[in-house]
This record gives sequence, C-alpha cells and structure tokens, in this order.
Amino acid sequence: MPKSDRKIENGAVQKHAFRQNPQVLSQDDERFQRIFLLLVLVTLLTFIIVPKGVLTTTEFVAGDIAPLDIKAPRDLLVPDEELTRQKRDEAERSVANLYDFDTTTGEVVSDQVAQVFNALHAAAEHELPVDQQIAELESSFGFKIDQKGFAALQELSSKTDNNIRISQLLKQLYRQKIAGNLKLFEADRPKGVVFRQLDSQTETTDDGNEVVIGLGQLHDLLKKALADSGFTANQEKVLKELVLPMLRPNITFNQNETEARRKAAGEAVKPVLIQVKKGEMIVREGDRISIEQVKRLSALQDGSSTVSLWRNATGLLLSCFLLIYFTHTFARRNIRKYQVGNRDLVFLSAVFVVHILILKISIFISSALGSAFPYVEQNAYFYFFPFAVGTMLVRIVINSEVSLVFAILTAIITGALFGNSFAIMFFAFLTSLAGAHWVRHVNERSTLFRAGFRLGMFNFTLLIALHLMTSKPFDLQLIYKLVFGFSGGLAAAVMVTGIVPLIESIFRYTTNIKLLELANMNNPLLRDLMVQAPGTYHHSIIVGNLAEAAAENIGVNPLMVRVAAYYHDIGKIRKPLYFIENIGAQENRHDKLAPSMSALVLMAHVKDGTEMAHEARLGKALNDIIREHHGTSLMKFFYDRAKSKADPGVEQVDERDYRYPGPKPQTREAALIMLADAVEAASRTLTDPTPARVQGMVQKIINNIFIDGQLDECELTLKDIHNIAKSFNLVLGGIFHYRVDYPEPVSKERGSEKGPRGTDEDRDRKPSEKAENRKASATKGSTEDLKRLGMS
Repeated sequence: MPKSDRKIENGAVQKHAFRQNPQVLSQDDERFQRIFLLLVLVTLLTFIIVPKGVLTTTEFVAGDIAPLDIKAPRDLLVPDEELTRQKRDEAERSVANLYDFDTTTGEVVSDQVAQVFNALHAAAEHELPVDQQIAELESSFGFKIDQKGFAALQELSSKTDNNIRISQLLKQLYRQKIAGNLKLFEADRPKGVVFRQLDSQTETTDDGNEVVIGLGQLHDLLKKALADSGFTANQEKVLKELVLPMLRPNITFNQNETEARRKAAGEAVKPVLIQVKKGEMIVREGDRISIEQVKRLSALQDGSSTVSLWRNATGLLLSCFLLIYFTHTFARRNIRKYQVGNRDLVFLSAVFVVHILILKISIFISSALGSAFPYVEQNAYFYFFPFAVGTMLVRIVINSEVSLVFAILTAIITGALFGNSFAIMFFAFLTSLAGAHWVRHVNERSTLFRAGFRLGMFNFTLLIALHLMTSKPFDLQLIYKLVFGFSGGLAAAVMVTGIVPLIESIFRYTTNIKLLELANMNNPLLRDLMVQAPGTYHHSIIVGNLAEAAAENIGVNPLMVRVAAYYHDIGKIRKPLYFIENIGAQENRHDKLAPSMSALVLMAHVKDGTEMAHEARLGKALNDIIREHHGTSLMKFFYDRAKSKADPGVEQVDERDYRYPGPKPQTREAALIMLADAVEAASRTLTDPTPARVQGMVQKIINNIFIDGQLDECELTLKDIHNIAKSFNLVLGGIFHYRVDYPEPVSKERGSEKGPRGTDEDRDRKPSEKAENRKASATKGSTEDLKRLGMS
C-alpha cells in the first residue's frame, strides 16, 4: 500500500476512533484541561508557601541563637502587645458600673395594693362567702390571711381615703434610690457608678453624696410610716403582710450593658506600635534572641498589611505559573522521552503538592523541636526532611527524564519555601537526583533499601562539602546535621516503599515493583494459562526469554517486556484448542471452519486478552502491549486459503478482513513483543534448525514485519532492529543447540503422522516432522527406556 494511501487510511481510522470513543479528547480540550490543572497546582502551592504573607517561615523564640544577621528590609511598626494590653485593661476599668433607675417602681407597688382593694370591693358586691373571698385573695395575690386580718383589710378598703394615704406613703418612700444588695452597691461605688433612668434614658454620674438605702432599710421605713399613720393594730399588721412582699428595689445593676461598654472601651484603644526604621539591625548572627527581638522578627514575618500579603501571593503565583509552564513546554519539545499524558500530569501535580505540604509541616515540627531542644539548631532538622521522595516516586513510576524536570521544579519551589535559601535548594536538587538515580531499576524490593542507604551516605558527604564551603570549624552542630542527613536518606526509602503501592492503586500505574508481583508464576492468570493452554504457556516463556535478552541489548526495561511476554496471549485461555500449539494429538478445528471464521476466532484472542487484563488490573502498559502485539498484521495462511477457495468471477477476498484490528505498536516494548512472538512461532517450523537457518529465519520474519509497516508508529531505530536480531539469534542458538548422538536412541520411531494439521494464528507454517514423530512415539509406553536409564 502506498504511503499516501496508508496515511489516508490511518486518518480515517483515527476519526472513526474519535467518533466511537467519547474519551478521546480533542487537542483544544486536552490543552484546556492541562492549563486548568496548572492553575490549580500553582494556586495550591501559593497557599501552602505563603501562609502569612511572606516567604520566610522560620519562627524564633526567646533564647534561640540567631543563624544570620537580620535587618529590617523596610520601615516596620512593631505592635507592643504587653503595653497595648495594659492600656486596654485601664480603659476597661475606667468604665463605670451602670445601674438602671426605675422611677415608676413606687407607682407599680401602689397599683398592686389598689388591685387588692378593688378585688375586695368586687367580692363584697357579689356577696360571696368570707372563706371564698379569702381563698380568691390568696390565689390571686399570693399572701396568707386569716379571718381577723381579712376583716381589718375590708375595713381599710371601705374607706377610699385609706387607699390614697397608702399610695402617697409608698410614693414618698420611693423618691430615694433603693438597692437590692446595698453591700454590692457600696463596693461598686468607689469604681464609679452611673444611674440611667429607664423612662427617659438619661444618665447621671453618682457623686457619692446621694443617699442610697437597701431593701431592708425600706422595710423599716415602711413599718415606721404605718405606725405613724394612725391605723389600728390589726390594720397595721395586715398592711405589713400585704405591702412588704410587694416592695422591690428601684435601682438594679445592668451587668450585660456594663461588660459591653467595657469591651467597647478596650477595643477602642489602638495598638501601641514601636517604629523600626529600614536597614535597622534587628539581630546579629550568633546573638541570643530576646523577647523584644522576637516581636520585631514576628512583625517582619507577618508583613505590614493585607495588601502586602496579596502582593506577595500574586507574585509567587505568577512566578510558579511561568516556571512550571515554560519548563514543561521546553521539556516536551526538546526531550524525546518527556512524553506525559493527562494522567501523568495529575499524578505529578498531586506528588508536587503533597511533597511541598509535607515539607511545610516538617518546618513547623522542626520549629517545635528547636524550642524543646535548644542545643540543636533548628536548621539542622531540615536535612532529615524527605526532599528526595517526590523525585524517587516519579522515577519509579514514569522515567528518568520526567524525574529530572520534576527535581528541578521542586528544588526551586523548595528554596522559596525555605526563605529563598540557596543552600536548601542546592541540597534538595542534588539529593533528589541521587535518589532517582539509585531507584532507576527496581528489580527487587531490597533495591529500595539499598538506595536509601546510598542516599544517606550521599547526604552525609554532601553536607560535609557544604560545610567546608562555609569555612566554619567542625563542631557539634555539624554532627547533628550529618546524623539527620543520613537518617533522611533511609527515611526517604521507607516512605517510597510505603507510598508506591498506594500510587499503583490510585493511578493504575504498573511499576517495576508491580511487575515483580505479576512475574510470579503462581499468578491466577498464568496458572490458568499453564493448565488450559500449556502450549501457549511454553510459547510465552520462550517469548519472554527472547524479548528480555533483546530489551537489555537496546536499553528497554527488560522486566517490563518479560512480564508482558508472559501475559501477551492470555486471551487464548478462552479458546485454547483453536491454536496449534495447544492441539496436541487432536484434530485441527480450523479444518472444519471457513477461513473468514478462523480469522475471527484468532482476532478474538486479542480482545479477550485485553478484557482479562483489565479485569485483573494488570495496568495500562501491559494492557496496551496485549492489544498492540499483533498490530494490523495479516493472517497470511487463512488469507491465502480464502483466495484459493474463492471464485474469481463471483467474489473478491478483502485483505482487511484478515488483518488484526490493531493498533500498531506504539512503544518499543510492544514492538519487541511483536517481533519475539513472530520469531518464536516461526522457529518451531524449522526442520533442521542450524545457526544459519535460524539466522535466516529471524532476518526474514523481522524484514516482513518491517516492510508491512508494523513498526512505523514506534521508536525503534534500524540499529535497534539489528541488535534485536542479534539477540534473537543468540537465544535461539541456545535453544536449538547441537547435541552428540547417544549410543542408543532414547526413543524409537514407531510411526509417522499423516501431515500438518494446521497453522499458527498469523503465520503460514506447519509443525516439523520431528515434532510429529515425537508426538507419535509418546503414545506408547517407554518401559524399555526406563530400564535403560536404571529407573525401574
């Protein structure tokens, strides 16, 4: 097919795939998603780094040793909290106690007495019995009275002037201020008292000269006034029983209003500020920090205003956006292996945010430890922080190129997080690169712990180098830093070991650690393949050996291709007897099928394998290799059979019906599996597998695949293909190696088969005659051979 026609066909296939699969995104949608993800990332980073409007997050306490000279970069107003608190307390104490003065209290008590007299008049008019009248008075007004007192009360109510006299007497008593608790009032008086009339809301300040009596004194004055009013003894007694419970104070302390006024007075006091001029030395390196210096340093960190906070946050956000965007764009266009999809970007963003957040939390913890253990400098704890964890995770999950870019970005952002510290940025960058280097090939779990030990030693050496650059003497603080640096390397390995399974589960990545688990032959899929399709199982093992050797030769992950080879034909588990390697002595089922139906059966194993891989959660990488390992190759045996059976004048055989649906291999791993699969299958047709024949067969198979265009969409070079062929020749030479003849034949040829029974799924080949003779010899006993071996 000409290249122009092939491009047109590929374009039509892509358009059809886009219509059939709504998950396929246009370039504009993908670009919008990436820009949105970047905005979310830089926003989260800004909120983490700028909690109080500044980039420096180191907090000092009184007694700390200053690690460097600190000058005021601008004019500062430092609030004096202690003096401000004293002034506010004074303002609160200056607020006088508020007492409400009710001038209507005397009238209210008089009205209550009048209501009693009115009730007596109403009962007399209705001529109710005396007992009933007494009961109604007790229930209505709540006081006990006997018949003798009731008679005296009736006598008082019979004269209207008595009611007037009692009302005038009460109003006269209530012209003065009466407190419910005179002792409490006298205690408040020296602090200042303000009287507020409830009816007019006017306030007057107590000058201390006005007489204020208590409720007990009011009772005494009332008794004296009744005694001097000319009432009889019975009348005086009943009036005392009636009126005394009704008496109440006319001034009451308003606690809520007083506290509200005191609070308002305290809040009205402005903070006391101490001015610090720009360039003024706040603290010198090596000095013990005092309480006043702590206040000034805190003011320096807090910033002078909210405007400064938003200005710093906006500047940091724009800087992070430009840094990440252009670094990503440069890497994507200039670094060949920097190919990240949306899933990768989400993973990288999540690791980035969590990485910076952990460092932020660690800073606060180190600040607390610095206060608890003042003999250890706070910056010594920094070297225990997991600077390398993020880059190590990216290296394990994706590749070296992406981890390098990630290390650069995280190191720069980490430097900003630590107050624009170049030393921390330099240390974070180098330790991240070293950690990523030692986890590049995790072929066993112990590799992570060896990497942690090496990273600890690297940190140890790097800290000594940094210390020598400062020209400082070797002291106890350096020992602390070395211990923390070495421990930090070990801690990073432990964290990576625990986090990798979580990442595999959440983001569905297939890491080398996951591949190690899948390479276990006790995996349910491999056990099913071994039991139900033993020929395919053995074929997969040989393909794994071929692919692994070639992968090591061309620089592809050998563990990935070996595991992919184990699982590339798992779809044959569902119809194992339709594939020649599993038929054994049975008849070939394709002899009774039409070529088109046989082609459909063979195509189905790719789809079935993809479904089984998805159900078993093998991961996207293995799933793609299973789907791509046949590409769009032609099943030539069935295609030729169909053409031989077709009537040229009636129908034309369409070649596309006998091609696998694809897609073609997109990665070097998938292409390597395709080549190893085809070479291993074809190698079984060799009747006399001499080295020359093996080499010729390998060259022919690879050339056919190349000419068919199956390698057009992957990154295999001609040099890679040449090295792959050399590796295949070497492995197959070991499989078909020459042996000397035994003195006696191990088994006797007792029959022959009638001829080839079928073909492999995608190559027109037939089984070798030697292989069929071996099958025939296996049908009879071998007692004679066992005796010859001394085993019976």
